[in-house]
Amino acid sequence: MNGVHDMGGMTCYGPVKPEENEPVFHAEWEKRVFAMTMLGMGQLDTLDAFRHAIERMDPTHYLSSTYYEHWLAALETLAVEKGVLTPEEVATGVAQETGKRAEGPLPPEAVPAVVQGGAPCQRTEGRLTPRFSVGDQVRARNLNPTGHTRLPRYVRGKNGAIAQVYGTFVYPDTNAHGQGEQPQPLYSVCFTAQELWGPDAAATDNLYIDLWEDYLDPTSGEES
Repeated sequence: MNGVHDMGGMTCYGPVKPEENEPVFHAEWEKRVFAMTMLGMGQLDTLDAFRHAIERMDPTHYLSSTYYEHWLAALETLAVEKGVLTPEEVATGVAQETGKRAEGPLPPEAVPAVVQGGAPCQRTEGRLTPRFSVGDQVRARNLNPTGHTRLPRYVRGKNGAIAQVYGTFVYPDTNAHGQGEQPQPLYSVCFTAQELWGPDAAATDNLYIDLWEDYLDPTSGEES
């Protein structure tokens, strides 16, 4: 979806200023949100659904809140949508002991491994034969979906080249909305800075973006 969360390539927000000696957590509540997310992401819904919940934050709230506040907002949204909490319980911070629990594939004992190595999204089923090969010229489709997507706005309609073929991975645009994983090939696509931002950009700079096959069309030698 098109929202304020998709800030790549936007101007007027100022430079990113890394914090010197930044701690992992700035407050105790951030640790709790991290822990709840590691459990809730498997129990409530998928990672893609979690990202889509963040995307649905009110724009003003999104821009004025911190990283872990985004995580907390997503947890609250999914907990209500899955019937684990009521809007009233979220608003008051008081949950009733009703035994409600979302079912999911991530038991608590699996959390350390997920934190250390992530949850694999590569698949051996689905669309296994890639349409493109390294070096192929492609154009990112100019799509404006109302749901979740990993296709950034600033590359839509831009030309690039396939730099790497990763294999077949879960497709986030369907996985975020309960429509199944629908695995398909995933690529690293190289875009020149000048293609993305015009002739004033550095001629030697390139940007590599991971894009799923359904985000791409060929620019030569094949009909789209």
